[in-house]
Amino acid sequence: MDGVRTSMTFPSRPSRLGLTGVLTGLLLLLSSPPATPAPGGAIPIRGSAYMGMGVLAHDGAADLPDTAAPGSRANLTEGVDVSSYQGDVAWSTLWGSGTKWAYSKATEGTYYKNPYFAQQYTGSYNVGMVHGAYHFATPDTTSGTTQADYFVDHGGGWSKDGKTLPGALDIEWNPYGDSCYGKSTSAMVSWIRDFLNRYKSRTGRSPVIYTATSWWSQCTGNYGGFSASPLWIARYASSAGTLPSGWSSYTMWQYTSSGATVGDHDRFNGSLTKLRDFATG
Repeated sequence: MDGVRTSMTFPSRPSRLGLTGVLTGLLLLLSSPPATPAPGGAIPIRGSAYMGMGVLAHDGAADLPDTAAPGSRANLTEGVDVSSYQGDVAWSTLWGSGTKWAYSKATEGTYYKNPYFAQQYTGSYNVGMVHGAYHFATPDTTSGTTQADYFVDHGGGWSKDGKTLPGALDIEWNPYGDSCYGKSTSAMVSWIRDFLNRYKSRTGRSPVIYTATSWWSQCTGNYGGFSASPLWIARYASSAGTLPSGWSSYTMWQYTSSGATVGDHDRFNGSLTKLRDFATG
């Protein structure tokens, strides 16, 4: 599908936001930039996107067993990613089940802050997890530089404490319209570069790039020049599969959207000691 722009219907998740979430959503709907209509499906409210929203809709999930040998699984450290859909998260339950790191959605565009971010970000840290924040990119609304600033200013920073992961840029299918946000491949590469450069200048760390190989191929032309940033690959199958150009290995892998407790589940490509070393920088 390289070079073809598509719109798609995205799956929804059960909401636990209650009245607060409804009011938040209405305010976002009134204040958000207009979305491009998506043929065949309703447009979600701006701010409601979450990491991996387009992976199931576009790439699907292979119902395959985990074929990794037990020894290799032992060298992968379990993690989770959450957004406002999960509400207040039972972090002690996740910790008890072996989840050692977590990313929480902090921001989207320059118009949305996760109302549950404080509980999610601080709660994961308090139970002993290595924690981080992610930003859902909307390249059709504001520049990469502007969105990096918004992210850093609203929870997406980094500290050299061994328990804080560098911020992650969630760059994937547009749930509000055109898959590539109306940008050419060269314009998309420029947008991503601006975000990465600004984030590093503000924090001293290169942000993690979360994406799927199929989106990256379609919307960046499979650009291979961002390997200085760690790769977080999204693929719901028994292996991470073919990686985007420029990366020979992944740092993180989102392998399922149906975690046993809450959230999407992920694996860090290394031991817990290596995870803490990565967090330290």
